[in-house]
Amino acid sequence: MSSFIIEGGCSLKGEITPQGAKNEALQVICATLLTQEEVIIENVPDILDVNNLIALLSDMGAEVKKLDSGSYSFKAEKINLAYTQSKDFMEKSAAMRGSIMIVGPLLARFGEAVVPKPGGDKIGRRRLDTHFNGIMKLGAELIFNEQKQLFTLSAKKLNGQYILLDEASVTGTANLLMAAVLAEGETIIYNAACEPYVEQLSRMLVSMGAKIEGIGSNRLTIHGVSSLSGCRHRLLPDMIEIGSFIGMAAMTASELTIKDSSITHLGIIPESFRRLGIIVEQRGDDLYIPQQDNYTIESFIDGSILTIADAPWPGLTPDLLSVLLVVATKAEGCVLIHQKMFESRLFFVDKLIDMGAQIILCDPHRATVIGMGKRFRLKGMTMTSPDIRAGISLLIAAMSAEGVSTIHNIDQIDRGYQNIDKRLNALGAKIERR
Repeated sequence: MSSFIIEGGCSLKGEITPQGAKNEALQVICATLLTQEEVIIENVPDILDVNNLIALLSDMGAEVKKLDSGSYSFKAEKINLAYTQSKDFMEKSAAMRGSIMIVGPLLARFGEAVVPKPGGDKIGRRRLDTHFNGIMKLGAELIFNEQKQLFTLSAKKLNGQYILLDEASVTGTANLLMAAVLAEGETIIYNAACEPYVEQLSRMLVSMGAKIEGIGSNRLTIHGVSSLSGCRHRLLPDMIEIGSFIGMAAMTASELTIKDSSITHLGIIPESFRRLGIIVEQRGDDLYIPQQDNYTIESFIDGSILTIADAPWPGLTPDLLSVLLVVATKAEGCVLIHQKMFESRLFFVDKLIDMGAQIILCDPHRATVIGMGKRFRLKGMTMTSPDIRAGISLLIAAMSAEGVSTIHNIDQIDRGYQNIDKRLNALGAKIERR
């Protein structure tokens, strides 16, 4: 198990370019299974979750070529469905959450799909009902082997249907969308997730020959086609990494320019940091964060304590609440962080409390942060990363802390952040990987 040794108190200065979007990459890589033709994907991040999915597709029989840094060619002309019944496939796909999105493409193209209950972050219950209920409405039969924790789906033919999702699940919408593009007739997905990831997936599918209306909205209309062709697709920059960099700059009183941020796809992320008092300037398609020694949290107009909560897009993505919580510990003022979606995602705050942060964990979903401003600095300590987003938040805390910190289990951070130690060290950080 690798670790980071972080010397706190180092300011950053310079420019950094965000990696390609992790969540988008997982969706569009699975979509390459929908066609026999070549699909080229650019700006692919070099991170564990994405690399593991690419390796899984290769093991399934897809021809995968790395064209250059960040660009891959996929050709799923010959897929070995027998391999999906093997122990090796079960172990590899169970280890990553993104593997659930191979179900829609395999079922649509081959009429069968097998997938174990997927793993991923331990951040609370992440049910699969949205995925499977929708796919069954299209005509699939589902069998669950409880002993083996194995889902088997089959369908002689998928037929378009009206589907009202019980939650605006991003991966659930993506899975249904990929199944519906090859289904017979018209499918309407209402209460669909409309995150930029889903919008990007939709545009990629259209470039492959799919017929999709309502892209970017919560009502998608899909007219099924008989086959899809190849295409070339470029991933957006990762909005979560961009938010993480804003948080790092604020916590370390750094001057940072985040290049090529695709600002139109960031939604209210920059504004959420501004509400904590952080200056975030737009310069073309770059974000500039000037050096700030202190920042003050806004209150609501009536003077009541600010609340920052996650919500379906265009609301605030839940993946950045951990970062915003850490950033608030250094601010002047108070804020209530309300994590609505996952009941275990705030449990990492005990480590921040041990570092000296003033945080009241109200319940599994809410934490009140009392910002100490310049009156107090976090203290370095040894801790373990529980998941990707808590891991990067602890790294941000350690970078701003007084003294040396150690973070164990940094494989969790590597799952979502590409060469994060090298990239930050180039800007002035002191992070050693052991």
